[in-house]
Amino acid sequence: MNSYGQFCPVAKACELLCERWTLLVVRELVCGSRHFNELRRGVPLMSSALLARRLRQLEHGGIVRRLTQGPRGTAYELTQAGHELRPLVESMGIWGHRWVRSDLRRRDLDAGLLMWDIRRSVQAGEFPARRVVVEFAFRDAPPGMGRWWLVTTEGQTDLCLEDPGYEVDVLVRCSVRALTAVWMRQCTLRQAQRDRAIEVMGPRELLQRLPAWLGGSSIATMGAESLARDPARPIRRRRVAEAV
Repeated sequence: MNSYGQFCPVAKACELLCERWTLLVVRELVCGSRHFNELRRGVPLMSSALLARRLRQLEHGGIVRRLTQGPRGTAYELTQAGHELRPLVESMGIWGHRWVRSDLRRRDLDAGLLMWDIRRSVQAGEFPARRVVVEFAFRDAPPGMGRWWLVTTEGQTDLCLEDPGYEVDVLVRCSVRALTAVWMRQCTLRQAQRDRAIEVMGPRELLQRLPAWLGGSSIATMGAESLARDPARPIRRRRVAEAV
């Protein structure tokens, strides 16, 4: 761990938290990931070796503790010091949404990361208690990443990259870019549909609930709400189709 050679608390905090990937690992823990493979899905470009190293550093710094949990092995959880980082992570997300929002360039788009984030954050209770299957068909995803299924049952949602074998209730056809824009609250699902960037098919009852179910990233939602309260930096809304 590099030292800034300063006694300032900001400098000491930066020594622990500002190495590459560290805050994103904290973000994943704040968002509820507990096991190594779950963390890897949230930071897919980070090597396993580097993730293990950052977890050790966070543990040594008193931010994370390791737990042994039955057949799933080691789990990680935030300590009190780690939980107190939640407002920092959320504030950075709000600031980023307000001032450095992504232009959704191709290098920043990742179907797997998007679907993983959707899976853990969708409002499952918006659907009936029975099993509801939503299939996502991406026209621009890499081979093997173009079809995903979210299976919601009694308020719980599972993510499948292989066909789970259930009848599909709702089909969503779109680009990764268009769905990312909706999830990051850069436009609404209705706007994307009007722009013909996203097509949805299914029974009327479920389609009416779909926007609430696909509410958007929690951090992006906080950012959008902040921008709505004080639009000091208005951002022109482009048609989603312009970016697809």
